[in-house]
Amino acid sequence: MSTKLFDLSGKVALITGGVHGLGMAMAKGLAHAGATIVVNDLSSNAIDNAIAEYKAEGIEAHGYVFNVTDESQVKEGVKKIESEVGPIDILINNAGIIKRTPIIDMEVEDFAAVINVDLISPFIVSKTVVKGMIERGGGKIINICSMMSELGRDSVSAYAAAKGGLKMLTKNMATEWAKYNIQTNGIGPGYFATSQTAPIRVNGHPFNDFIISRTPAARWGDPEDLQGTAIFLASKASDFVNGHVVYVDGGILATIGKPSNED
Repeated sequence: MSTKLFDLSGKVALITGGVHGLGMAMAKGLAHAGATIVVNDLSSNAIDNAIAEYKAEGIEAHGYVFNVTDESQVKEGVKKIESEVGPIDILINNAGIIKRTPIIDMEVEDFAAVINVDLISPFIVSKTVVKGMIERGGGKIINICSMMSELGRDSVSAYAAAKGGLKMLTKNMATEWAKYNIQTNGIGPGYFATSQTAPIRVNGHPFNDFIISRTPAARWGDPEDLQGTAIFLASKASDFVNGHVVYVDGGILATIGKPSNED
């Protein structure tokens, strides 16, 4: 099989919220496959720091400040990107937030804030970017879903509701836009070793022990584990793959788990 199937040279990729963590890891993967990287954030300082980190790895990234939940800002941001960098060929809807609060204690405005960022913003950004993709005859949209697109968990009701909705939005985008040679798919990350999970990734911590025992791969994911899937879904290799969520989770969703007394 030719590696040209995975070559992203000449492609422009927008990764929303791609200034740290898993978004940055995926962006680096696309860059090493040849894509020109564009990231956005609400903070100019966060963008500056991210651009410096990309540069340290030999990646020339472009950063833009706009709010992905504000349609007018998104339209203006996309217009600037396509004027200054180039037409957007690949969109990764990565921006997201989470609020860990039991349902009975969660304020309506907090629930709505999560839905707004995690579900409504992919709708806004996608419907804005896809117009150019349709005109040009193709494109790739990747929505960052979650294992919470399939499973519930204590205190993450808003996040799970948003990610479950994003899974179905992904299928509907695929249904409507496949005829324009646009592939819309999702990635559902499992539990990954990031700066946010560092405090609970220590031997003896109950949650760390739970994740290690619950994951068939018996480890946390490395952010770089997402790169291959992102490249595949962004490349010609996935031209007949549409409406799916690929779970990069070390096998968690494949198993009910093992008994606590089993080695």
